[in-house]
Parts: sequence; structure tokens; C-alpha cells
Amino acid sequence: MNTTAPIPASAAQRTAQPTPAIRVTELVKHYGDNLALDYLSMEVRRGEIYGLLGPNGSGKTTAINCILGLLTYDSGEIRIFGEPMGPTSYDLKRRIGVVPQDIAVFNELTVEENISYFCSLYVADRARRTGLVDEAIAFVGLDDYRTYRPRKLSGGLLRRLNIACGIVHRPELIFFDEPTVAVDPQSRNAILEGIEQLNAQGSTIVYTSHYMEEVEQICDRIQIIDHGRQIALGTADELKRMIDVGERISIEAPSLTGDDDTRARTIAALRALPAVHDVAFEQDTLTISCAQGAHNLIDVLQALRQADVPVGHVSSHTPTLNDVFLALTGTDLRD
Repeated sequence: MNTTAPIPASAAQRTAQPTPAIRVTELVKHYGDNLALDYLSMEVRRGEIYGLLGPNGSGKTTAINCILGLLTYDSGEIRIFGEPMGPTSYDLKRRIGVVPQDIAVFNELTVEENISYFCSLYVADRARRTGLVDEAIAFVGLDDYRTYRPRKLSGGLLRRLNIACGIVHRPELIFFDEPTVAVDPQSRNAILEGIEQLNAQGSTIVYTSHYMEEVEQICDRIQIIDHGRQIALGTADELKRMIDVGERISIEAPSLTGDDDTRARTIAALRALPAVHDVAFEQDTLTISCAQGAHNLIDVLQALRQADVPVGHVSSHTPTLNDVFLALTGTDLRD
């Protein structure tokens, strides 16, 4: 995406205004007997990229819709830029942009007409709107597609159009909900780079995704919620330090597949190592979960050598955000 987009707010302005972009305090929301938000609190600092994660049904969408003033709630408080947020807080809503997961454009309009329409919802002045539309088109790289209708665009270009419609009015706060779903790697990289550029130019970002590598790449802090309440908050490294697993070692050991006795003895020997939490064997591969330590791999390989088990490919991985979620909830983050 183009790097010449306008700057909504300077770093100096953000430093002089320490009030959080979003402050949610003990938010409660019921759908009948179902408790969707259970005293959920959240604070998004100005100028950060804030990841909001959780499995389907965790309360993410409900929380976002409450923050945007699209849903009423039972109790709690929501403030945007220090001001109370509600259904009729139109001045605040003009400062917010939303890029939804589902493509939200009009098939009857061209790329330029779509972006201009969404800009007109926030900006009445036609001359100013023309300039903003041109800037948004350049920013997402759609200059060559101005006259195209959405049905002629590829999935990646549609996502770029969706983004342009959500940011064309230069919002200070932008919500991105799964913006890279079903796009090719090149388009995904362009979208992520664009989000980082918007953030560098002053916009505060709230980002939801099930692609954990994206979240680790761009988010300053990450909040994981489940059953409508927070279960973890911090940087990616801080979240990983919350769990016991510090390293996951994978070792191909096909000789164990057909030898039950040797496999049982080998797994027992590995589990006896001081740093090992768990050992699993599946599809010819041993997976050993260990605490943080400088010599885990050496200790594991030595144990296998003593057990006279030949090894193939060996790899070692630090924990992922999905590992964090599994450890905290027992549920895969992609559920």
C-alpha cells in the first residue's frame, strides 16, 4: 500500500493526550439467559495496535458492537477518547472507522463511487471528500481499478476496497475485524503493511484475527477473552511467559511406531527429565513440551541416544499464542 497517506494525529499530539482511546469498565451484556459479557474491562492506549482474541462465541463481536454504540448493555461504562459512548454519540462515531470481516460494499457502484459514498457519511463538503477519496484509493493501491465494480475484483482487491471504505474519512480509531480472511499471501502482506502504516501515522487500531502469526507481528498488546471475560492481557512475550511450556521439541522417530515396549520406555525416560512437562507420539513423531531451559534439546537427544532410538528431523519451537490459549482454556484459538 502507498506510504503517502495523510497523518490523522501527530506523535506529539498523542503524547499530550494520555486519555485512553477506549476505556471499557465492567461491561455486562445478556442475551436472554445467556451471559455474553461478564464484567469485561478493556483499555486501549492511544497510538497502539491492540489485539482482541478469543474463540467463536467468546464475546468479541458483542464487545465491539457495544463499544461502537450499536448494542445496548446491562451495566458498565464505555468511554471513547475520554467521553461517554452511546447510540447517539455521533461526534465520537465520526472519529471511528470500521473494517468488517464481511465485504460491505455496493455491487452496483464502482470502486471510486463506493469509497465516495462511505466518505459522504462522515464528510459533507464535496471538495474535501474528493481529496479524501483520492488519498484512500492511492493508499490501498486501487488507482487502476477506479471504474471497476466489485464483482470484477479479486478477493485481495475486494479486501483493499473494504479497507478504503472504512478509513477514507481519516478516523483516529479503526476496528479491523479479520481483514485478511481468504486472501493470498501477497495481499495479506499488503494489508498488514497498510495497517502498520495507518498506526504509524497516528491511528489507534483494534485488531481481531484467528491468524496468530499476524497478531504476533503487528500487535503491541493482546487481550484474550473467553465466555465474555478477560483471561489474559499483555504483549506476546508476556502472554507466553504465563504458561509453563517454554519450548516444544519435535523429533521424527519412526522406529517407535511398531515397537510398543521401546516406545513406552522411551516416553517414560523423556518424561523423567526435570524440564519435561509432557511427551506425545503421533505419526512417527515425538513431541516434547518443556519448561524454559538452555539445554532442553541436548538433554532430550541424550535420552534418546541412551534408549538407542534413531532420530530423523529435529525441530524446536518457542510457544505460540495458540499454545497460550490452549494452556489457559483447553480450547484451540481457531475453534
